[in-house]
Amino acid sequence: MANVSPRPALVVVDVQKGLDDPKLGRRSNPDTEKNIAELLAGWRALGLPVFHIRHFSREPGSPLNPEEGGDVRFKDEAAPLSGEAVIEKRVNSAFIGTNLEERLRRTGIEKIYICGLTTNHCVETTTRMAGNLGFETFLVSDACATFDRAGPDGTPHKAEDIHAMTLANVHGEFAAVVETRDALAAAERPAA
Repeated sequence: MANVSPRPALVVVDVQKGLDDPKLGRRSNPDTEKNIAELLAGWRALGLPVFHIRHFSREPGSPLNPEEGGDVRFKDEAAPLSGEAVIEKRVNSAFIGTNLEERLRRTGIEKIYICGLTTNHCVETTTRMAGNLGFETFLVSDACATFDRAGPDGTPHKAEDIHAMTLANVHGEFAAVVETRDALAAAERPAA
């Protein structure tokens, strides 16, 4: 078993070009990609581990279904650099059907910061699982975004409300919700 690393990992979930598809509708947090780029720059400058998650959907009509022409390429702001881990998944959680947990544990990482798209789907699912697996987990609220959605009864829900409710649901039980500046400040602090 690896020694515990005081170094936090950054997990960037599904920041892919297919999620710019207009059919997804209106999105919250237009600064998401800018904040993710800041997180990546900070982690890279400190030599901290980064894990890029890429979704290959099987859902018909998904803008991330490559078999139907979905665009699974990373957005420019979140493109991995040579040597950074890229993990491909087919379901909502970055921990299911992948070696993400094994890679984190093998390197002794116990603290992870999660950001990406979309807040109430793959980001939330990955965050909940990280907390349940025992990682000290932080969800970077202003480095995530989601889209307007209709409920099962057809009631429309604004992206900002969905985003806020997701943060409320995970905070305290599965993760601590922080902002980009807090995550960067914590990453820069030497371990005690």
